[in-house]
Amino acid sequence: MELNEILLLRGGEVAALLEGREREVMDAVEAAYRAHGAGDSALPHSTFLRFPHDAGSRIIALPAFLGGGVRLAGMKWIASFPRNLDAGLERASATLILNSADTGRPLAILEASLVSARRTAASAALAAVHLHAGLDASRVGIVGCGPISLEIVRFLRAALPEIRELVLFDLSPGRARAFAETVSRGEGAPRVTFAASTDEVLAAAALVSFATTAPVPHVSALPAGPRPQTILHVSLRDLSAGVILGADNVVDDVDHVCRAATSIHLAEQASGNRDFVRCTLADVLDGRAPARGPHDVAVFSPFGLGVLDLAVAHLVWERARAEGVGTPFGGFFPAPWNAEPAASTLATV
Repeated sequence: MELNEILLLRGGEVAALLEGREREVMDAVEAAYRAHGAGDSALPHSTFLRFPHDAGSRIIALPAFLGGGVRLAGMKWIASFPRNLDAGLERASATLILNSADTGRPLAILEASLVSARRTAASAALAAVHLHAGLDASRVGIVGCGPISLEIVRFLRAALPEIRELVLFDLSPGRARAFAETVSRGEGAPRVTFAASTDEVLAAAALVSFATTAPVPHVSALPAGPRPQTILHVSLRDLSAGVILGADNVVDDVDHVCRAATSIHLAEQASGNRDFVRCTLADVLDGRAPARGPHDVAVFSPFGLGVLDLAVAHLVWERARAEGVGTPFGGFFPAPWNAEPAASTLATV
């Protein structure tokens, strides 16, 4: 690529560059968590754009700078329009711009819904590896059978090969069946069973992942089930404040997750403090905190940090340049203000 070119990476190209690289994505996400925990990042709060006549839809801007071995800035602009599903479209769409941390100039524009889904799944799998270490992971509960859960299953299987069974629940039985058909493909696929409710999933599995579109908590108490238990609370708004306050809580960033009416935010409002959050995942990764606290139920609540998007986008960008993938385009930037004008611009009528 030339100095002033920008690399355009389409969705199919991003998918191909990430195919089979679950371990590399997890490594990139772990390195990003460690860099953020060490203060080698800049992470303003996400900005939510909402629409006055469409309360269920939103577009979120996640700006970030990530140091460490990445040293890139950028922003993900991700839309969530649930009604898209009725039109046969994906709920989420996203674009990510990578910028040089030295010049500020954009280096690449990527389709980012895949980047977002896989950094989310890698984060959940990384938490499972550490928070659920030594515990039963042969059966995993899945609440919400959409594309994010599909990626979570992909990464959990890469990280925890002992998984033998998935217990699924979705408000749409047809969606759950389609999900089951997808995860059952291929050699060594886990056995799939269906639950009639969220409570049935929680009662059946020691490791449970939530990836739903629930706007408010719908789990007011945890049923009797396997203990110790680890809940990957990826969708952030499923568990009541009471459930959160009774659990061992690990987050990605305390300031970020205590906002936007997440379950953690509601628990903060109910208790008047943040003392119920024991540590961040980076604290566990770096040995500043043990993997589990005194409670039988550990809950990981990741707000979803822009530095993770940068880490995965950096991996994609590096692979694209090495393999000659993508469409470079120049002429994006205007000429310098003091450049010699082109002859054609001096012509008079």
